[in-house]
Amino acid sequence: MKAQYKEIEEKMNKTLDALYREFGTIRAGKASPSVLDRVTVDYYGAATPIQQLATISTTDARTLMIQPWDKSTLKLINKAIQASDVGINPTDDGSVIRLVFPAPTEERRKELCKQVSKEGEGAKVSIRNIRRDAVDKFKAQKKANELSEDDLKDAEKDVQELTDKYTKLIEKAVKEKEQEVMSL
Repeated sequence: MKAQYKEIEEKMNKTLDALYREFGTIRAGKASPSVLDRVTVDYYGAATPIQQLATISTTDARTLMIQPWDKSTLKLINKAIQASDVGINPTDDGSVIRLVFPAPTEERRKELCKQVSKEGEGAKVSIRNIRRDAVDKFKAQKKANELSEDDLKDAEKDVQELTDKYTKLIEKAVKEKEQEVMSL
């Protein structure tokens, strides 16, 4: 039983970690290398993440500098960024690419908040699905006479407590990210 709870909590924790990673890709006005996590470059026929082709660093709060290890990839990286949904036009000086992030407009901030809420709702749905799957397993064990009625009730209660805990953590993370987005 303890192993099952540990497995359930690990799954919920992975959902929360995925939400934090997703929030990292939402540009909140500060330059962060994670905004390029989903941008891939067509490098010798393979979709290659920029992080595998260049060093990405922040030079100040609003500027990212991308320094390719192989200068021949400069144009490919530039093209991939322009084609992505990052929403920033890269500046190429022949050896490095700079991305200057303007402060987001009020309208853009509201869009970002909607995106944050949507990601949060998706994480909550995942948590509820984990709960449902766990409760279904416990009910199957009860049906197979591996659990008593009392054990089933206790297991459902414990899983619900875990669900509530992670739902609150998700709501807190969403609220913090929305505040970060709106305070730019």
